[in-house]
Order: sequence, then structure tokens, then C-alpha cells
Amino acid sequence: MATRRDFIGTVAAGAAGLAISAKSYAQILGSNERLNFAMIGLNSRAYAHLSSLKANRSNARITHVCDVDGNILQKFADATQKEMSEAATAEKDFRKILALKSIDAVSIATPDHWHAPMAIAALQAGKHVYLEKPCSHNPAEGAMLVEAQRKYGKLVQMGTQQRSAPHTIEIVQKVHDGLIGRAYFAKSWYSNTRKSIGHGKEVPVPPQLDWDLWQGPAPRRAYKDNYHPYNWHFFRHWGTGETLNNGTHEVDVCRWALDVGYPNRITASGGRYQFNDDYEFYDTIVTNFAYVDKMITWEGQSCNGMKQFGRDRGSAIMGTTGTVVVDRDGYDIFDLKGNKTGEFRVGSKSETADLVGRDAMTDAHFANFIAGVLKGTKLNAPIDVGNVAVTMLQLSNVAWDVGRELQIDPKEGKIQNDADAMKMWGRDYEKGWEPHA
Repeated sequence: MATRRDFIGTVAAGAAGLAISAKSYAQILGSNERLNFAMIGLNSRAYAHLSSLKANRSNARITHVCDVDGNILQKFADATQKEMSEAATAEKDFRKILALKSIDAVSIATPDHWHAPMAIAALQAGKHVYLEKPCSHNPAEGAMLVEAQRKYGKLVQMGTQQRSAPHTIEIVQKVHDGLIGRAYFAKSWYSNTRKSIGHGKEVPVPPQLDWDLWQGPAPRRAYKDNYHPYNWHFFRHWGTGETLNNGTHEVDVCRWALDVGYPNRITASGGRYQFNDDYEFYDTIVTNFAYVDKMITWEGQSCNGMKQFGRDRGSAIMGTTGTVVVDRDGYDIFDLKGNKTGEFRVGSKSETADLVGRDAMTDAHFANFIAGVLKGTKLNAPIDVGNVAVTMLQLSNVAWDVGRELQIDPKEGKIQNDADAMKMWGRDYEKGWEPHA
């Protein structure tokens, strides 16, 4: 089979001259055209993408769907035809998808280790990209993806859909306007009751699964029965733990509300306390991001569903005159003594344990992405913005690994004066599959 490097050379040659600006692209397509989407990675979260593209079907169609698992691929192809009233071509190999000039944009909901390499390949092929969080497996990839977006000129929207929630946009703006005085501390959290992933056994690869292509840029490993289709999240080789799986959303809101970039210092402490199994991360963790005059914390509770502020997940923004607590369902406003002075509810309830996450926020986030391509509308979560929270949280994983505080360059996010920790900035790749911007 051809390597990724062989493929990218072919795609890059075919896409020469395609890196035009979003504004120019909008002029070519015209505001009333429909974008041709290909969806890559079709388990769980992809059904929210399908629902949102259906909600935006006046401006988008799904022409291709792609997954390395034949059963997942067929099930999703059937769902696409039912939901969109149009059949989509089913394809196992994403490289064939990217080689098609008819495709304008791709949505990517693959395992984390594929996010940045696949998005970079899509940019090199002249496609716009809607990319699920986290946008990369490690900080080096995130920086590479930001560079590639700038180089090739296509749009990349990261799937932090709360950036497109009207109530969150409204309350963050009110915080910026002084609603709670000078905001200086943001606390975020996530709680769930995940079960044990057990101890996996090496078994034959399921016949419907292309295990080599599933692994892609990651160095090769034998297949075990507790990897696919979901628990890869909790193995370092492919996943990034609960911090990036869910913490990305709330830490991004905190950073947005406090109007800060990379911190000066990062600490993290926690462990795997609930179960003894193959889980390679923590089920309980507390992270701290310290700035000169502000602070963000994130607490992850993967196996204990105790709520905070009556919520499974959310962000509390604290200032000199009060506090705002915001989540996906609305917000509350409190004075300095904790008395509620205002509230807003969206009217629908989101579920922490739902692995799909269909909601109006995702619909709006796709609408914003599509408008960005067709009309030049400013993206709510462009990759250079989204990558900041992702890099911060990846570095909190590094701080947890090394067991000490990290000093951070607030301009680029790189670890300072700690060569051993900085070795974890990137990763090793399977030969021939290394991403290059």
C-alpha cells in the first residue's frame, strides 16, 4: 500500500494553485451554492455532524462518507441517505476522498491521533476542514496545523461548538463589558460515571476493520479487544485522556471569558483511582493554568458523577463584583455573596454521557463554518484560536506525567528550562506517515 508521504505528494501536485483566500473562494462559488462535504470518521460524534449538515442542507450536501470499519461505514451511509434524502458514496480510504476535486470541505471525527495529520492532508488537497476537538494529538502537531492553514489558505473550524452558542457569546461579551467587574479566576469541571475498560487481550483484527489504516501515523501495535471503537481515547498512543476529550470545551470558554492566551505556569495532579485496568490516564485530575494576574483551573472526574454548581460540566467565571456560571444549557449570574441575580436557560438539556452530542450549538457551529467558506464570515473557532486551549491542556498532561510545574513561554506555549518535559512536545510516527506542513 502506498504510504501517506506518497499520497501527499500526489495530492499536493494535484492541488497546486488551489490555496486561494476564503473571500476569493466565496466569489467563485457564489453565496447560493451548496458545499460538497465528505465526512471522515463515522462513529458516535459523526452523527452530530450529520444532523447539523441536515440542518444546513440548503447550503451543504454530503457526497462522500469514509471510515476504516466497514460495518460503521455501511451503517452511516444508510443513515446519511435516510437523513439527507441523497445517497453518499462510501469509501474506506480517506486518501481517495481527498483526491476528488468535487469535494469542497471535509468534516473529521476520527480518533485523536489522526486529527492534525488528516486535516493537514486535507488542506494540502485544497479542502476546507471542520475538525473535531482536540485539533491534534500533541503540541507539535497543533503548531504544524496552524502553519498549514496559513500556508494553504483554506478554513479550519475546530469543533468547540459552544463558541457558536448565542447564550455563551452573549454572556462572555457581558463579562468583557464588566458585568462581574474585573474577571480574574475561571474554574471549569467535568464529571461522569465511566465504567472500567478492563484488561484487553490480543485478538485477531475484526474482518471489517483496516487496522493498518486505522493506526495511520501512529507506530504499529497489535490489536486488542478494548481499543476499538471508543476506548482508544484512554491509551496514550492514540488518545489524549479526558482532559482533551472533554476539558477542551470548558477551558476554551474560560480562556475566552478571561481574554487570555498561553499561561506562564502549568501544574496538574491526579491519578487512576476508581479502577485497576488498562486506562493509561487519570480518572481524577486537577489542573492549574497561572497567568500574571489571572488563573484557570480544570477538574476532571471521569468516574464520579458528583456535580458542581448543580452541573455535570461547566465554567464559573469569577470577578471583583460577582460570578457567572455558564454551561451548554444557559448561565447564572451571582453577586459576591453567592446570591443569584440573573439567569438564562436555552430550553433544552444536554447530557454529559451522550457520545453523539446532537444540539443547536453544533448546528450553529457548522452554519458559521459554511458561511465562512461561502461568504467570508469570520469563524467562531478558527484553528489558531482553538489550538491555544488544546495546547494548554496537552501541556497539563505533560505536567501530570513529569510530576512538576511547567514554566511556559506565553507567546508560543513552549515549555521553558525543562528539556525532559519538552521531549513530550511531539511524538514518534510510523515511517512514511509523518505529517509535514
